[in-house]
Amino acid sequence: MPRYWILARGIVLTSPVFKPDDMLRIRILHGPNLNLLGTREQSIYGTLSLDALDSAITKLAKELAVTVDLRQSNSEGELVTWIQEARAAYDGIIINPAAYTHTSIAIRDAIAAVGLPTIEVHLSNIHQREEFRHRSYIAGVAIGQIAGFGPIGYLLALRGLHNHLTASGCLKNITGSSTARQTARRTR
Repeated sequence: MPRYWILARGIVLTSPVFKPDDMLRIRILHGPNLNLLGTREQSIYGTLSLDALDSAITKLAKELAVTVDLRQSNSEGELVTWIQEARAAYDGIIINPAAYTHTSIAIRDAIAAVGLPTIEVHLSNIHQREEFRHRSYIAGVAIGQIAGFGPIGYLLALRGLHNHLTASGCLKNITGSSTARQTARRTR
């Protein structure tokens, strides 16, 4: 039986890659200018630094028994490469594409190509900002979008993706065996 699902608009979602220890692995990508968090436009993005945000994400990941790989880049090509690499070793992606949300068909196509469950996150509510920020190329290939909750949006995304990945009993301690886990993933 194939390990994928065809979603609306022909998007193919592949089965997550589970490791022998059954810990979920999630790649978290921060897009351009997020390295300036805490100092850049504080009235919009707040005062929390990227390091502090990553620490909060790592703390929640430990509570959820999830391994996270946190990365930031100002380069569209590097983000695309990291998305493509995630296919082989990760169960899902959380991404704040920042300004690339509104311009990058390359990031959108990479997410669609790897077929991993992806959640799009924005610190500000992009729909309450300038008109050009209302359009997201990523939303159509993501399982969800969280915007406007500040740094807590990342934590909501991590909980949401964790719940999504485990909802059908994908983990060994829920289903009792990796074979049952794989069957559960294919029947979702």
